Formats: sequence, structure tokens, C-alpha cells
Amino acid sequence: MLCWANQYSICCFFDNNAYSSKHHSYEWLVAVGAVKTLSPAEHKLDVLKYFCAEHKDWLFGHIGYDLKNEIEALTSTHTNYIGFPDLFFFQPEIVIQSNANSVSIATLTKDSSEIYSSIVEMPLQKATHLPQPDIQLRTVKWQYIDTVEKLRNHILRGDCYEINYCIEFFAEDAAIEPLHVYEQLIKISPNPFSCFYKLRDKYLLCASPERYIKKTGNTIISQPIKGTIKRNTATEEDENNRQQLLHSEKDRSENVMVVDLVRNDLSKICKDGSVVADELFGIYSFPQVHQMISTVKGELKDDIDFADIIKATFPMGSMTGAPKKRVMELIEQYEHTKRGIFSGAVGYIDPDGDFDFNVVIRSIMYNETNNYLSYQVGSAITFYSNAEDEFEECLLKAKAIEKVLG
Repeated sequence: MLCWANQYSICCFFDNNAYSSKHHSYEWLVAVGAVKTLSPAEHKLDVLKYFCAEHKDWLFGHIGYDLKNEIEALTSTHTNYIGFPDLFFFQPEIVIQSNANSVSIATLTKDSSEIYSSIVEMPLQKATHLPQPDIQLRTVKWQYIDTVEKLRNHILRGDCYEINYCIEFFAEDAAIEPLHVYEQLIKISPNPFSCFYKLRDKYLLCASPERYIKKTGNTIISQPIKGTIKRNTATEEDENNRQQLLHSEKDRSENVMVVDLVRNDLSKICKDGSVVADELFGIYSFPQVHQMISTVKGELKDDIDFADIIKATFPMGSMTGAPKKRVMELIEQYEHTKRGIFSGAVGYIDPDGDFDFNVVIRSIMYNETNNYLSYQVGSAITFYSNAEDEFEECLLKAKAIEKVLG
């Protein structure tokens, strides 16, 4: 099916990799072709509002991190090497969805039985041997440590409480086969918000463990991650690591800080008194790491639409910090690369107006035209952060991608 979808210039595939959760609506979901597209140059949220109102159908797409510049009147001067637009949505020609025991095909232009046959008969693409990308780190260790100390001084002065600071790994003149790289990434790191997203010559190969926001009926939830510790092959030591994360005062303080930020964001669009932390300090286990995840939910006010929700909650607190506007200014000051689609969100809106969007982390971005490959990682910096430890956490988060790229 992925080989079949990859024939299209625009396609999007989501997979929860069999993680069981009451919050997952589908096992996997794929959309291909574009009947209508949206990628406005300005007044992006206003245009998005009208687009969603006009097209009461499946809509797939992404929100780039730098949509913040419209929401908060900020600016960004760093280079966008990959080139994903700040906002892109499309009404697909074909949508295929899978639940426990069934697969359904919805199409605007073709016969569903023909689509099924073309998928079943699609030959698998054999991987070819390509040179290993020459991966470089744009911010080397001493620069990272120096920046963390500067950020700690900002916190000491009261500029902010917590900031998500990210660094970029990149390769120029990189030749990869995106579909095969994605398959290898998911084999090594099968996470519940994985995504293969193709927008013409730009690819997102995503193994995200984090949900940004989901709406079901009148209920909205967000599930921020703050708190990470590595897995261990020895069962007893792995459980010790899990317990260490659960009881870590540092990670709990970071987590509750972002929970408060999410609660504040949701309170702008939810009914008074309805926003609650449904789960606090939940420990979830993934192939490389244990993560501390909390769930915040609320009941939406009347007449709140998708664009209103994005304006109130984006960018997500787990990828910025607090207070949000000030830390986004500091992120622009101290990071060296435009984040682009990284730390943005990819997702879908269904015909009933419900939606689900991930947080774009643990992802490879690739531009096939200029052969630029990028992946970014980060961690939450507080006054009590140890710069060496934070750098090691960044390397840990990049480990699965390093394995995939050789």
C-alpha cells in the first residue's frame, strides 16, 4: 500500500503501530491525491477557517512551527533548508482506513474495487545501495553547553521558566529512498504517531511518540511529553529506569510545567471548569526510551472551529516552554536552523470535523530536489538542567535515526 501511495505527488500515511489506546480512532489511515489544496502566503489562519468551512470532507496536512509568526507577531530569519510551507492542507482523492478487522476505501474519482486491485498487484520496490549520508551537527557540543548556560541565566533573570532548545543534524548532497528509510525507521522505532508524508519533492519520515491535539465530538485532548530515560535490555534494570523516571523530581517539575501551559491554552477555547489533567505523570515505554506523558482534556465552547483551536494552542507547549511567546523569541535567538515542519504537527480532519494531530519529533526531513536531509532533537532546559546531561539526552533521542542512516 505504501508503494502504491508513493506513486502520488501528495500522500499521507498514519500508523499507530498497534499501540492500544482508547484515544486512537484508527490502526492506520492513508490519503492520496489532491482534489483541492491550501497553502496561503498570508492570513493563513483566516484562509484555513474558510477552507475548512467550505470543504466538509477529509482534509490532511501539516502546520509548520513558524505559523507562530502569524499567531504571535514574531519573526524568523534562519534558513528553511527543507522548504515545507508553514501551512498546507489537501482534500484527498482517496482515503483508506483500517480498524481491528476491516479496511475501507473511500474515493471521489475511482471505483474502490479497482483501487484495491491496484494496491494488491503493486510490485514492491527493491532498495538500492546508496552512499551513506555524511551527517554533521550544526551545533557542536561546546556550543550547546555554552548556550544552555546562557539559557539558565535567562531563567535566573526571570525571562522564562523552561525552554525547549533544539539542535540540528544534517547532510548535504544526500541521496536516500524515502520510503525504504521510513520502513527502516518504523522497524527500529515503531511509535504510535508515525507518519510517511510526501508533499511533491519534500518528505517527512516521522516516528513520533507524541500527540499534539485531538478532537472527538465536543471533547479535546492534548498529551504533552516531558521526561525521558533510556531503555535497558535487562528487565530488572529497565524497570529500575522506569521507576527512576516516574519519581524524578526534575522530570515531574518539567512535566507539570507544560501541563499548566496546556491547561492555560485549552482554557481559551473550552468551557469554564472543564479543563482537567486526565492523567498526570503517565510512564509510557517505547523501543529506545521511557517517556513521561500527561493527558489534558476539556469541553469546547460553542462555535469554536479548527482554526480557533490552532490559534489558541499552537505551537504546542512541549516544544516551546513557558511563557510561550518569550521562549519562542529565545529559540529564534539561540537556535541555528529554522524548525520548519519539525516541532509542528501533521494530521487529519474527518468529515464530521473531528481531528487528530501529532507532534513532529523523532523525524527525518528530506528535500529530494536539493538533496538536503535534516533531523532535529531537543530537550527542556530549566535552571536545574545539567548541560552535559541534556546533550546526552539529545543524542539518545537521535539514536534510532542514526541507526537507520547507518
